[in-house]
Formats: sequence, C-alpha cells, structure tokens
Amino acid sequence: MKNRHIVVLTVLMLFAFTGSAFSMLKTMTLKKEPAIVIAAFGTTTKAQVTYDVFEKQLKKELPAKYRNYEVRWAFTSEIVRERANRKFEKAGIKKRYRSLAQVVSNLEDEGYRKIVVQPLHIFPGIEYEHVLDMSEGLREVFKDFNLRIEVGEPLLQYWWDMRTVAEALKQDLLPSGKGCNVLAAHGTGETAVGSNSTYLGLARLLSVESDNTFLGSVEGITSKEEALASAKACKVKKVKFIPFMYVAGNHIMNDIMGAEPEDDGELSWSLQMKKEGLRTGATTVRYKGGEYFKGLGFYPEINSIYIEGIVRLLKKFEM
Repeated sequence: MKNRHIVVLTVLMLFAFTGSAFSMLKTMTLKKEPAIVIAAFGTTTKAQVTYDVFEKQLKKELPAKYRNYEVRWAFTSEIVRERANRKFEKAGIKKRYRSLAQVVSNLEDEGYRKIVVQPLHIFPGIEYEHVLDMSEGLREVFKDFNLRIEVGEPLLQYWWDMRTVAEALKQDLLPSGKGCNVLAAHGTGETAVGSNSTYLGLARLLSVESDNTFLGSVEGITSKEEALASAKACKVKKVKFIPFMYVAGNHIMNDIMGAEPEDDGELSWSLQMKKEGLRTGATTVRYKGGEYFKGLGFYPEINSIYIEGIVRLLKKFEM
C-alpha cells in the first residue's frame, strides 16, 4: 500500500511539473478501441533494434481486427530514458523515450479509456512489480475518467512457457560433445522477490534436460561463479554464452563478452574462461545487415508468448 501511495504521488507530481496536470479534463472524442503499450526496461546500445523486431512480429501476428490498434512504447529505466533522450537531442532526432506514466497519460489525453500494458520483462521480479505498482497508481489517478488498464505477465510467469523458451534455445546450444553452454541472466540482488524461485526452477530444468548447460546471473542466484565453475569443468574446453535477457545490451556486451578488463581489473565472464584455457563464443544473429548478440527478443517463439498474452488482454475488453 505504501508503494502504491508513492506511485500515485509521483504521477501527480509528474503532471504538475510538466504543466499538464489537468489536461485530461478537456472535452474530447473518446476512442472505442484499446491502445497497446509495450513496457521495456530500455537500452541505449545498438541492441535496441530488438524492439523493432518485436513490433514487426506483433503487427504480423495480431489478429486482423487488432492490427490497426495504436501501439506505444514505454521505457521503465529512468537512467536509460535520460541517456537515450540526450543522444536523440544531440543528434537532432525528435524521437523520445517516455515513461509508462507519460505514455498512459498521453493516451488518456487523446481519448483512450482502455489500455493494455505488456511488459517485456523475463522474470516476475522487482522491475515487473514496479510496472504493476505504476499501473495501479495510474488507475487511481484516472479513476474518475473510467480508465481501464490491463497488465500482461512476464515471460516466465508459467512453467509451460519456461519449457517453450528452453525448447526455443536448443537450436543455439552446443551439443554435449562439443563444449558447454552458459545462459547469462540478469538476476536480482534481493532475496525476497518471486523471481528467485523462477531462476532456481529454470536452473533445475536445465540440469534435468542437459548435462552441459548452466544458468548464471549477473546478480544473485544462480551465481556466475557456480555457472563458470561448471563450465570450467567441461571436458571439451569450449563455452558458449547464451544471452538470457530480452535485449542483449550492455550486460552482454561488457559483463559477459567484454574483451578488455574493467578499470578496476574485473574480467568479463568470457575473459575469465579464456584465462582458464577455454575458447569462448556467444550466440549472435544478423539483422538488416548488422550483427548482434542474440537476446531473447530475436526468437519468434518467445515473442509469440508475449503476443498471445496481449491478445488475451484485448479480448477482456470485448466481454
């Protein structure tokens, strides 16, 4: 409840400081159809093309009656928004990254009263909880305007979806006699959040189905130390890193596959393995002439899980 009050206050302050606190009071033509908001953490790296891949697949896979619905993007990381917007401004690009509160308030101001928010988060963790809290705060702020907000689920909300994701990744895994695989996830430093059980469940699934694939996290469990120790013991001295993040951005480029030590001397996962005499690589993909580390957003099977969730929420507005 405390977090919800903080979110409501934050939203109200946002309106006040942007000079649009009561713009929603003006007369408007209300839209009958819902709007779709895709909520992503965001990135300032070239891996942002992953979002283009998702939107292209979304417009292709949505049922025909939904394909003309308005689609907006919200980016939940304040740091990412600030850095991206500075880059856009410096380059003379009018594009801006906006927060979930900004996007929803703009849609409300345009006459939308039904909004689907689909996060692109992987685990039901802290970032996903922030989206839920913000959405609840926005419902409270706009309760007198009959604004309905339906929020979708993270990728690994259900065990059967976890199996679908694991199956999709198999195409990129080294077979047992060719080396070892390390799935590189983000993790969380807090012990009490629900995502921890999901990380442990995924690690168990991998151990049951494969003897050469291990899960490691930048933070928390299962730790990188555990994953790298298992990979180091591989009979074939080769390890392949599989990005287990929706966007294979800064963490994958630097923490996992960085080619040079950090200023403090810390080595990337790849350099640690090379120091132990292993050859390393990572899953990559080519898109529009460029090569990118292959985050989960480049797997059509994975994007389809999110899109199916969006369709389920849109159907709620038809009841």
